[in-house]
Amino acid sequence: MRYLTTRITRDGRDGYPVEPGRYRLVAARACPWANRTIIVRRLLGLEDAISLGLCGPVHDARSWTFDLDPGGVDPVLGYERLQQAYFARVPDYPLGITVPAMVDVPTKAVATNDFDQITRDLFFEWSDHHRAGAPDLWPEHLRDEMETVMKRVFTEVNNGVYRCGFAGSQAAYDAAYERLWTALDWLEERLATRRYLMGETITEADVRLFTTLVRFDPVYHGHFKCNRQKLTEMPVLWAYARDLFQTPGFGDTIDFDQIKAHYYVVQTDLNPTQIIPAGPDLTGWHSAHGREALGGSPFGEGTAPDALPEGVLAH
Repeated sequence: MRYLTTRITRDGRDGYPVEPGRYRLVAARACPWANRTIIVRRLLGLEDAISLGLCGPVHDARSWTFDLDPGGVDPVLGYERLQQAYFARVPDYPLGITVPAMVDVPTKAVATNDFDQITRDLFFEWSDHHRAGAPDLWPEHLRDEMETVMKRVFTEVNNGVYRCGFAGSQAAYDAAYERLWTALDWLEERLATRRYLMGETITEADVRLFTTLVRFDPVYHGHFKCNRQKLTEMPVLWAYARDLFQTPGFGDTIDFDQIKAHYYVVQTDLNPTQIIPAGPDLTGWHSAHGREALGGSPFGEGTAPDALPEGVLAH
């Protein structure tokens, strides 16, 4: 949880001013933290302002790599490894080489990798470059409550699944398991009477919860031993997750094959055989969810982003 906390802002106070075309968001569809930034960039229509570089799902101990690109080289940065962008900022950078990372293209150096702040700044600092009809992901009258909800989602759910998966003792696992399911039961109850976490429209809080829920059955239920129930066995959360998945900007950023490959191949301490499970059946993600009965509209007074060709994300 230690990051390069410099920010890209309107006033450029950290040396990185908002400037369309200057920065490249390097992310991976496999990673939940990076997936947030891909979703927010798409919802806000920042594709023309901020280019997107995608790493493959499998990496080694050194770095995420650009093995999805021809020749294994990012076409904008000219790098094979994201590590090179970190070293351009801090030689022999000693911390984790993480995605997402916002890279300053002129210097080919990471400007920031603070995932929590990146999506906030995409909304607040880049607002002059949002598409017409972009949703209000931070409604002013809800922000204080949003922070409380997002903090609980982060500590108990986003991190909670990892706390279970990497527990070093039975006692630690048991405690983590109890915390996780207490939070999921709270969410099941909260979402029974409201379509989205904060009410009638999607907010950043929904983005942050979605990226964990969409990985739950393919990865966390088995690989991380979060196995009291599958997501598909929690009627409210399952319907909520399907509602978001079928909303433009959410499900069209998801690649289940990459998600499974990342966890089951990279995390050899948990899966030394590196065998990727064939299941689960994912066809249910496209089934009717019935959440319209709760009212509300995903984009409020805004509009949905344009549809993408199937399986394609704008670079």
